[in-house]
Amino acid sequence: MTESQTPRALRAPVDVLVLGAGPAGLVLGNLLLTAGIDCVILERASRTHLRARARAGFLAPNTVRILDRHGLADGLHRSGARHGTCEFRTPEGRFRLDYGALGSGGAHHVYPQQNLVTDLLELYLRRGGRIRFDTEALAVHDADGTRPSVTTRDPDGRRARWTARYVAGCDGRHGAARRSLPPDTARHHLDHGVTWLGLLAEAPPSLDAVGYALHDRGFAGHMARTPQVTRYYLQWQRGTAADAWSEQRIWDELDLRMGAADHGPLHRGPLLERGLFDLTCDVIEPLRHGSLLLAGDAASLLAPAAAKGANLAVLEAEILGGALLDALTRGDTTGLDAYSERCLEHIWRAQEFTGWMTRLLHSAPAPDSGAGSFFQAGLRRSRIASLRTSRVHQDWFAENYVGV
Repeated sequence: MTESQTPRALRAPVDVLVLGAGPAGLVLGNLLLTAGIDCVILERASRTHLRARARAGFLAPNTVRILDRHGLADGLHRSGARHGTCEFRTPEGRFRLDYGALGSGGAHHVYPQQNLVTDLLELYLRRGGRIRFDTEALAVHDADGTRPSVTTRDPDGRRARWTARYVAGCDGRHGAARRSLPPDTARHHLDHGVTWLGLLAEAPPSLDAVGYALHDRGFAGHMARTPQVTRYYLQWQRGTAADAWSEQRIWDELDLRMGAADHGPLHRGPLLERGLFDLTCDVIEPLRHGSLLLAGDAASLLAPAAAKGANLAVLEAEILGGALLDALTRGDTTGLDAYSERCLEHIWRAQEFTGWMTRLLHSAPAPDSGAGSFFQAGLRRSRIASLRTSRVHQDWFAENYVGV
């Protein structure tokens, strides 16, 4: 570190520094604060941006149980909606699965992630929690010791150094926690070769179910968010800009892929947001590196096809919170020693189902042409036929669809 990069301010030591104020960081911060653990959350975004950042909103039954267990679910129960039905549309017709009555009988709660983040943030602040917005974590140092530190850049551009007993890296795949991992850390990566155009439309839902449309031109998805806002997805040509198509062309394509001519037109409205999502996934192993522990997207990234990311983040935050509490209050590090193995078991199971779901929904990527693409298309038709007709397959789908 050069002299010009030397931190000008040294912050008072804390028990736990939490990097990132997404679902993992805010659940963890609330758990630690309630237990009397001195913690600070460092978040690179502004408070306004954090509260408005739209993400998926399907919360699994176990996620709701965790939030209930720790008094974090009031907003969810007040404004969220239980949802247990999905509809598949294919060239051969459509069928519905009441997955809330299949498998283990679990259903999702639809609650936009930005609403959950707002709830968790406001509760954390009301309880006296400390958070620094517009503060970018640059690097984690000395994680193999008993007093790790984090260098940050403050809103005014000045650098500072924070010290702690533990650092919880909940700052995503591009955050300081991942950048600071030892070079021999295992990083497993898979690109499914599929890109989505994600759309947020100011339009009421057109289905009373999650809609998955499988079409020769590519996948299209319908996910209700609120009575006034609906999220749509289009399988998209990778490398094409998000604004390459007009709103009219996008709605016409959604109508085509979702079979509006046969099943009724979609409710249209202004497109509030567009974003591109490459369906890639990765896993870091292990998730603990001395005093640095990873959770949420910093630990693993999942393709969005099965809506597992936020649910895993909440589960990992609860496991990590309990382990840190034992270590800091009783000197018992058993939970921390087992943290990585426990979480990776859930992560790999979620990755397996996400991969299955991704293959179910998408035609072969453009480079895969010829006999191979026909073979993949045949496999996909067989999967759909089995899901349509086999109760055993439906129960398996339901249990994995809502599980983490």
